[in-house]
Amino acid sequence: MRNRIWTLLAMCGALMLSANVWAQQPPLGAPLTLAQAKQAAAAAEAEAKKNNWAYAIAVVEPSGALVYFSKMEGTQYGSINVAIDKATSAALFRRPTAVFDAALRAGTQYLLQLRGGNAIPGGFPLVVDGKVVGGIGASGGTGDQDSQVATAGVNALK
Repeated sequence: MRNRIWTLLAMCGALMLSANVWAQQPPLGAPLTLAQAKQAAAAAEAEAKKNNWAYAIAVVEPSGALVYFSKMEGTQYGSINVAIDKATSAALFRRPTAVFDAALRAGTQYLLQLRGGNAIPGGFPLVVDGKVVGGIGASGGTGDQDSQVATAGVNALK
């Protein structure tokens, strides 16, 4: 329950600050290591297991190139590409995918034309020492559940 509250607070903060998020992004850092990618994915997978959810989890470097991928038993096949797309979007644009969702809901239709943009909650940039080192995406449940799982991965690198 505590993680769900933090996830919802993070999403609300992202929505409230979406205009500011468009103007500012953390600077890029060196790409995360394979060990860091595995650490983030393991934490996300642990969160999913704790809730008896089946998940696909993708971790990418800042360019969007896949570094690590995990698909839990029973995960729907459609979640594979969705998780990768969320991670890629979060890394390339250096913002949570929920920001795109909020902007679309507010009527910002041009976002539909952004190559690599994904407006499904559950993708987050991975930030280490204030710099974007990659992105994580989780897919397998609702937007709130996807965000909760991915947030566990984000927190593992803090």
